[in-house]
Parts: sequence; structure tokens; C-alpha cells
Amino acid sequence: MDGAPEIHRTPELDGELVHDWRELIADDPDGSWFGGPDWVLAWWRTLGAAQPAELAVWRGPDGRAEAVLPLVAARLRAHHRVPLDVPVLTLLGSGPGAADHCGPALRPHRRAEVAAWLARRARHHTLWLPNLDRAHADLLPAAARPVTRSACPRADLTDGPDRLGSRDFRAANRRAHRRLAAAGISFHWLPPGTAGPALLDELLRLHRLRREAAADGVSSFGADRLPLHRRLLETAVPGCGPAFQVARRHDEPVGVLYGFRWADRFAYYQIGWDPRWAADSLGTALIDAALRSCAAEGVRTFDFLRGDEPYKYRFGAVDRTDTGWLLPRGPGGALLGLKHRLRKGS
Repeated sequence: MDGAPEIHRTPELDGELVHDWRELIADDPDGSWFGGPDWVLAWWRTLGAAQPAELAVWRGPDGRAEAVLPLVAARLRAHHRVPLDVPVLTLLGSGPGAADHCGPALRPHRRAEVAAWLARRARHHTLWLPNLDRAHADLLPAAARPVTRSACPRADLTDGPDRLGSRDFRAANRRAHRRLAAAGISFHWLPPGTAGPALLDELLRLHRLRREAAADGVSSFGADRLPLHRRLLETAVPGCGPAFQVARRHDEPVGVLYGFRWADRFAYYQIGWDPRWAADSLGTALIDAALRSCAAEGVRTFDFLRGDEPYKYRFGAVDRTDTGWLLPRGPGGALLGLKHRLRKGS
């Protein structure tokens, strides 16, 4: 093994490579949906279509992919008040779209080669690796520094959903389900490959309703993100891809929870529900229903993704931390480094 990968510069990959890449993510206990081919290639074709990107692939003696590192040349704003964009080399699929647990997909015996190649590739570029999963910290050049941290709570479903949270919290959930059932609301699980794009439109509508009622700011999940998620629906395969927990009242969706299923994991990505049912805890009941549906399908890790909102911990979630790493080069990189130092000091 000489450490030299093959480089792909378009998202048009052969089916065997995509299959191998999926297996790398599924076989890795730290593997992330956001580091796999479904998310990365869909992102490349939609949100990242105008950016120069590359996919470094290391193959074994049998020709199968043993490591995949997706990179893209992007530009970051040095400061929100200063119209200066800094060129960076970053992970393809990160940034817009809110990807967590980012990083390459690789077999353990390829780690040293991938790390050495990344150090050479970033020799003359500012390297920005946001939301990198902690399992990949050893792949970074020695001069890289952590500049951001994000809590990503996750719930362990190994012992079943009836052991999550406190006894009082579980009892409150049961009461909420009874109230909602009496009002004619039922819950339905749609596994990967069974939902159409119209459900994304319903999710967006309900998400807007909830945010407007809560008056808690502008969400990054808007209509401009729909092309990415429609592409994800198109490429879903059985047991792998977008899945939905839907709450219906008389066949009308009143709540939609959206996330990604693969291997024995589920990443909860977005939610929307009709605020008319806030007093009956529809949002909490929707999450509870999703946890139960996932457990019934063999999911063992329910990942709440980025954010330390209190409700996640009421379901017994425990933090896993993502870190943003910066290796600055030149004046632009120095500006980015200063930006993060000032943030820490504020």
C-alpha cells in the first residue's frame, strides 16, 4: 500500500463503489449517515453543485473500497459584518444542510494512510473540518486546533424504549398518547423507500407552523433545502435512508418527524407539528412514537444530533461531542482563527 488514492471529481460513481462505501459506514460503530454516499452524493449534486470537490478512494487487493474521504473547496465568511470570504478545504457534505458526526469512511488499517494523505493535501490550504466526530481526531494534522464543540445527545435503545427517561416522564407520555388517541390522532412509521416528496412539503409546512407559534427564531430548514432531501428520497434503499414518523388526524398529517435509518442507527433530523395540539404534548408523543418504531425495527442508537435542548435528556439521551477543527494557512486562515478566538473570549 503506497497511500496514493484514486480521485473522483464528479458524483457519478459506479454502483459497486457506492455499495462498498455504504458498507464502510454500516460496519463502523462510529459510522455516520452524513459521512456515507447517500448524504454526500446528494449534497454534492444539490447544495454543493457549484463547488469543486473530490472523492479520495483507497482500495484493497480485491478492488473493494477500504477508505473514502470526500473533500470540497469552499469559502467561509471571516466575519458576518465583513464581506470577506476565506478559501478553505473542508469536508464535502458539511456546512449547509446541517450535517453532524462528519468524517471519512474507512477500515481501521487505513487510518495512518488517510491521515498522511490529508496532511499532504492540506499543506497549502486552510483546513476547516466542522462537526467532526471524535473518532476521527487522530486523522488530523498535528497543527490543527479544536475551535468549536457541539453536544449531540443520543439514546441507547438496547434495553427497549420503556427504560428511557424517568418513571414520571414515561407515565406522562402514556397519558399524552391516550389524550391524542381520544382526539383521533394516530401514529404511523414510514421506513426508507416508502415515502414520497409530498411528505417533505408537509414536514416543511408543519415545521414553519411550530416555529412561528414558538417564536424561537428562523430555522435553517427551508424550501431551499428541499432539493437535497428529495434527492435523498430518490436514492433510498430498503433499510437505509430517510424515514418518517407521522401523526395523522382523519388522514390529515398533524405531525411529521424526519430522520435517517441505516444499520442499527437512526439520526433524528427534523420535526414539525400542528401547534393546536401543543397542550396535548404532540411533539413529545411524536418523538416517543419514533423511538418505539425504531426499537421495533432493531435500531439500537437513536441519535438526536446537534443541540443540547432539555427535552432530549428527558428521553435519557447522553452526549456525544462533535468538534470543529481549524488548520489556518495564510492571512485568510489567520482571520478565521482570530474569529474563533474572539468567540471563545466573548
